[in-house]
Amino acid sequence: MSRPLVLLVLTAGLLAACGGGGGGGSSSNNGGSGDTPAVLAGVAATGAPLVSAKVTVLDGKGASIGTATTHGSDGSYRITLPTSAPTGPLFVQVAGLDAAGSPQLMFSAVPTVSANMVAHLTPLTTATVALALGTEPGPVFAQAATDSSALPKLASNAAAAQEFLKSLLKTQFSDLKITDPKTLDLLADASFAANKGAHDLLIESVRVDLARSSRNVPLLQLANKFIGGLTPEVVVDLSTAQTELAKTGGTPVNAILSTLKATTSATSVLGNLGALDDMTAALNQLIATGPDAGTLTAHPQLSAYDKHNGALVGDMVTRLYDMSRANRQFGRMQTLGCADDAPSAGACSRVLVAAPVIDASGTVIDHVLDAVTYSKTSITTNKWNLIGNGKKLAVTVSPLAYIGYEADGTLSSSLVPNPGIGLLADIQAQKPDPSIPTNPPVKLMDTATLQMPGGFSIAFGYCNRPSMCISSTPGTTSLIPTGGIGDVAIQRAAVGWVGSADTVRGAFFRASYTTGGAAEVRPVYLRSDVLSDPARARFPTLDGGLSSTKPLKAGDLQSGTLAIAWQSWATANPDMRLIEIRRVYAPSTGSPTVTNTTVPLPPTAKATLTGAFTPVAAVRSELWLGAIDGQGRRYYTRYLAAP
Repeated sequence: MSRPLVLLVLTAGLLAACGGGGGGGSSSNNGGSGDTPAVLAGVAATGAPLVSAKVTVLDGKGASIGTATTHGSDGSYRITLPTSAPTGPLFVQVAGLDAAGSPQLMFSAVPTVSANMVAHLTPLTTATVALALGTEPGPVFAQAATDSSALPKLASNAAAAQEFLKSLLKTQFSDLKITDPKTLDLLADASFAANKGAHDLLIESVRVDLARSSRNVPLLQLANKFIGGLTPEVVVDLSTAQTELAKTGGTPVNAILSTLKATTSATSVLGNLGALDDMTAALNQLIATGPDAGTLTAHPQLSAYDKHNGALVGDMVTRLYDMSRANRQFGRMQTLGCADDAPSAGACSRVLVAAPVIDASGTVIDHVLDAVTYSKTSITTNKWNLIGNGKKLAVTVSPLAYIGYEADGTLSSSLVPNPGIGLLADIQAQKPDPSIPTNPPVKLMDTATLQMPGGFSIAFGYCNRPSMCISSTPGTTSLIPTGGIGDVAIQRAAVGWVGSADTVRGAFFRASYTTGGAAEVRPVYLRSDVLSDPARARFPTLDGGLSSTKPLKAGDLQSGTLAIAWQSWATANPDMRLIEIRRVYAPSTGSPTVTNTTVPLPPTAKATLTGAFTPVAAVRSELWLGAIDGQGRRYYTRYLAAP
């Protein structure tokens, strides 16, 4: 395919979306003789379009009456329903990946049915539905076929819920110059598109989360996306809000549990974000010219690039060069937050962004996370340029839950507790050699420490793995890894290491290390609460069932031909994504051999474990499955294979 054809593919996709693309509705009849079936359409977006995501619509009785796949370029969908007068209200769900590759499960509603209906799916429509229902929408949607008693609340409470939500975002409305918030319909705005317009930037500017309190009360958490840390600014008790919204003229002020009654706003950032798509277009135009490495290096778009988690401008040049040779383009960018260690009020100099990488067929085959900056004096036309987060390596701390099974599928008694919880501390230890990709990865450092919010500091040492390993002997520079999650897991069972202050959303950690002769201290924030009792169904599991007569055998893992599937788990957890498949072969002494299998993207629920291997005197063979949910929690399952 010639290079200009990429643009033709994308343009054709947009035209198809306008004409009803994004997947057809499931309809087997038209509601009776002479009836014209009703149509439901909308856009799924998190600031950037949610592409190739599955949309499902239920009627007011909880019956599924249509499905569609969102369009690969703009996130639009259109469903022809099986009748001209479906029972209302309609309840809509979308499941897919955002621009960062994070799983998203969002909801919307159509309070009153008509011939042509609109239901957008965004974080703000999800918040509206949660307020109307008084709880998280996911379980209500999943159980609606057998219990639809809560669905009438979508009709009676949606309007009031939307107005209450707008009152919590009044600062953003002001900064975006939305002069009359009452005229903006978050659920069905006829002009909405994921195009960095005012409605789209409203979605971009706010972090929306659904959570549970320590007393198991469902909460809505809102915050300015560009402030330091991840602590919510506004917290709403959903059940109290729903009760008060149901009252005539009720304003649920008593449902606000936080001191702030409205979120703050990143005023200067919002004033410039509307031009961010221009940078994406400029990068795609550059890629489409088939530039050589020298042209890319000298291009003004990269003149301000510093580094991003250790990746230098040369690494970005290599990425763009490879994209050009493979005929790939960037999709629309989505803002993720602020990369500044201490952003000033209303400002953010480095904005974290993500974008899908799309091939010539319109399929998302990768995701890019980086940082951009805005400068009025930039020599590029669009003023937004890539800059990176300025950090020497990647560090994350995530909520962790893990479970262990024996070869026959029974719970492992040797793992205590099982399941267990804690924190996954991922401190980058290696990076690929950009000059010769086939070379062994470059070692970045010998030791590191992670200071916990509760005051304890955890020592890490180099263990010839991509991430630093937790060390029981501070200062050790050469550790022998286990190959399992225990290398990077700060487990709650470890006395004194993990306390209540360390496991709540917004918990503040400090990672300290020296690499390349320079010391760096990284602030790291916990994305969400560590769940005290994770449900067994959330852990990824293999299809087919294991038993004493059908165990998982080490020989199967080592064969290089083992096909595995996890469809049942994926179907039951539409808000999760499998991100890691790992095989570990451990000898009686020395380091294990670890083999990783790339998880399919776009997501599928099967893979073949290629790469045959015959370990020398292996005494332990394991299969690890790792998954992530929409709030960044990590779930790991270990299968211990039989000899």
